[in-house]
Amino acid sequence: MKRHLVPAAALAALACAPAGAQTVLTVSSWVPPTHALSVAQKEWCDQVEKNSGGKVRCNILPRAVANPPGTFDAVKNGLADVSFTVHGYTPGRFVLTQMAEFPFLGDSSEPISVAFNRVAMKYPQFNAEHQGVHVLAYFTHGPGIVFNTKRPVTKVEDLQGLKWRVGGGMVNEISKQLGMNVTLKPAPESYELLSGGVMDGTLFPAESTESFKIDKLIKYATTFPGGLYNTSFVFLMNQAKYDKLSPEDKKAVDAASGEVAARQFGRNWDKVDRRAYALMQANNVQITKADAKFVADVKAKTAPLESQWVKAAEAKGLPQADKVLAEFRSEIAKASK
Repeated sequence: MKRHLVPAAALAALACAPAGAQTVLTVSSWVPPTHALSVAQKEWCDQVEKNSGGKVRCNILPRAVANPPGTFDAVKNGLADVSFTVHGYTPGRFVLTQMAEFPFLGDSSEPISVAFNRVAMKYPQFNAEHQGVHVLAYFTHGPGIVFNTKRPVTKVEDLQGLKWRVGGGMVNEISKQLGMNVTLKPAPESYELLSGGVMDGTLFPAESTESFKIDKLIKYATTFPGGLYNTSFVFLMNQAKYDKLSPEDKKAVDAASGEVAARQFGRNWDKVDRRAYALMQANNVQITKADAKFVADVKAKTAPLESQWVKAAEAKGLPQADKVLAEFRSEIAKASK
């Protein structure tokens, strides 16, 4: 009689195993847990878990598996299953996504992110630039602002003669066109660079003054209608991990991704942008709104960048890139209504 007890128990355990089986996604963030990016990523995790009936869940790691520029390859190589990164942190690697980084695209992250995701997901050439990973969504931060510790910036000439941190990508090219002295550094290094006097200023969305604790270092800010620039991001998953998901679990992931995720990231960013403006006022940051002449001068100096991008994008295999850019702007207008 006793001889049959062990096999029976073993069979019972095996029978229970599938019901409790879970897929665990390791999730990495290189910004603090309170940052809009981390919050949006956590919301995505919660949605996937809900969509899958608890079969897919996230293990959010306590620290990043790689520095910001190394994140794409860290996900590609399986050091983490899910994360996000800035395209411009690896110069020259991504061309098509620079479409989302031109000046004066829009005044908030959500409509630009939604439009960016719609257009980039429509044309397979964008995903082709992301070989080795599964793209979950494309998005951007809020409108780019000029921040510095030295003086008000009211015209193009005021940008010159100071040392600036930029994140790379199109903002690097915009800065060069404006005669700025720029250094390519990831956002988390901003506090050290500014507090130590290594840099005089940085190009950021409003949110970043709080997130990277430079709100008490910054003395001057210059805003532009539609932003001086934007930064394109990709939210990504390890391709092998995605491929191993069951069809049902893929549906759970897909339903939380794409435009849903782009909107989530954008909405979270806009929320903290608004809070950061209030914080700037509380800290007596002198905010200058670029006047019509300043805007016109920036447009004149940066106009060649669009035709350069069109040529580069077509060389990368995107036909009629000028029409794709026009379509992107049209989608921003639709998403802004």
